[in-house]
Parts: sequence; C-alpha cells; structure tokens
Amino acid sequence: MNLRFVEAFYWVASLKSISRAAEKLFLTQSAMSSRIATLESELGILLLDRRDKQFKLTVAGARFLVYAEKLLELQREVKAEMGSGQAMAVSMRIGAIESVLHSWLIPWLEKLRADHPGLELELTVETTPILVDQIQRGTLDLAFAVLPASAEGVRNRALPTMDMVFVGHPELHRKRNYRLAELAEMELLTFQKGSQPHVTLLDLFRLRRLEPKKVHAISSISAMVQLVQGGFGVALLPRAAVQRLTGFARLRPLACDAKLQSLPIHASYRTDPTSKTVETVLQSAIDFAGGLKNAPKKASKGKP
Repeated sequence: MNLRFVEAFYWVASLKSISRAAEKLFLTQSAMSSRIATLESELGILLLDRRDKQFKLTVAGARFLVYAEKLLELQREVKAEMGSGQAMAVSMRIGAIESVLHSWLIPWLEKLRADHPGLELELTVETTPILVDQIQRGTLDLAFAVLPASAEGVRNRALPTMDMVFVGHPELHRKRNYRLAELAEMELLTFQKGSQPHVTLLDLFRLRRLEPKKVHAISSISAMVQLVQGGFGVALLPRAAVQRLTGFARLRPLACDAKLQSLPIHASYRTDPTSKTVETVLQSAIDFAGGLKNAPKKASKGKP
C-alpha cells in the first residue's frame, strides 16, 4: 500500500475537500483524485460518496480513516527512530495578526530559522476572522490570532496575553496621567469593528458611563501609528508592539486611570499524523513569547 495515497485520503477526509487537500499537499486536483481512486481500487472499496456535490465519506471510508491515521503515525515514528538527528526539512504556512507581527513574530522567526535551517516558511498576515477561516479550510498550518479556530482536526493553545496601552504624540500628549474622561474627548483609534480591542474599548467607556467623541476602526497598526504621528488622535495598541515601533516612530504611551483588558492570543493548528513539525514550531513560539512576557521590564526614564 502506497502511504502517499493513504496521506492523500487522510487530508481529503480531514479537510472535506479534494481541492483543499490538493493545495495542502501541493498536488493538482486530478492527481489527488487519481490517488484516491487508486487506493479505492487496491482496497476494493469506495472511500468517498460521489453521488452528490456535498462531501461525504462512505461507511467504509470513515472506518478506513481511523486506520489511515494510525498508518501515517507509524510511518512518522519509524522515520523518527531510523532517521533521528536529521534536520527538519519541511515547508510550513504560518499566519498571524498584525499585533503579533509587530510584537514578537519577526525575532521569533529569526530564531526559528537559525534553529531549523531546513524549514521553509510561507507567511500570511491577516485579521483574526480570515486566519481562523484559513485554518479551518486547511490553507494554513499554524495561525496566531485573537480567537481560537473551531473545526474537526484543529487544536488550539493559548499564548501569553498582550498588555494594551493608549498611545499618543509626545508633543501633543504631555500629561503624566490621563483620566478616561479626558481620553473620551479625543479622536480614538483602534482595530476593526467587532474585534476584541474595539469591543472592550467601547465597554470600558460604557462602564464609566462615558460617550467617546469618536472611535475610528482601523485594521492596520502601521496606519494607526502614522495617524498618531500626524497628530490625528490616540491609539489603543499592544504595549509590546509600541515598544518595538518606538525605534523609528514618535510615540508616547499614555498612563490612564482605567485598567485595560489584555489582548488574548491563541495558536490554532491542524494535527498531522505524518509529522510533529507543527507541534515543534508551536512550542518554540510559546517558549519565545513566554520568555518575552516574563523578561524584566527596562527602566522607563520618567515615561509611563
């Protein structure tokens, strides 16, 4: 039995789509269909119900999926046992939200490449809803987003949360501490409507019975930074991103009399019985982000 054909069936069954499985394995749809047909011929059973357009496994296909996963796991164990010590040589598709990109993603990727030179990466930076959809569809192997993905075969791990902070222009916002009522009178910038930062910001003012003058919903951190630099308003951003951006942008964190809710970060990934690469990469990210979270804070030199 050709295990490449077994792998093809596993991903077709897991992603519930021949086209998405073909994309996952870098095959054409015709090549994927041919592998499934050959496997069915060898087993003497039909694995897929082709009677209508809706994807469906046959009863035999559902039973064989259990064996397929075991066969692929056994293959992985044999390779690990017989080829231990070999460098990781695989391609991974990683997605992240902008908050992660501007905080710890780049230095972590540098470390990851140094630790695993054979690892090829394809990076996507998108909003949480798009990343969750791509993980569910199987077009990403690992995603770092605010919300966890929910689909068969998808697992989630929580990463350290990100502290949030109001950020203003250093020449326009010179006060040492701001009351939330004062910030409510300013033009406020946060992420797109419906996002966790947008919702929690509105809730923060609502709890204080305050009505903010204007809340602008912007999906790009870079755009928010440019607007703050232009004196347009005050942005709500992850503190870690602000600390990295202040190397080339004029930004000033603003202390206020309200506790800001941290930004949750979840890693979502699909289990792969043929490889533990995703788990290895994910653990590297968790260790790296956790190390940054627990690192001692530098002196602020009089700034909040």
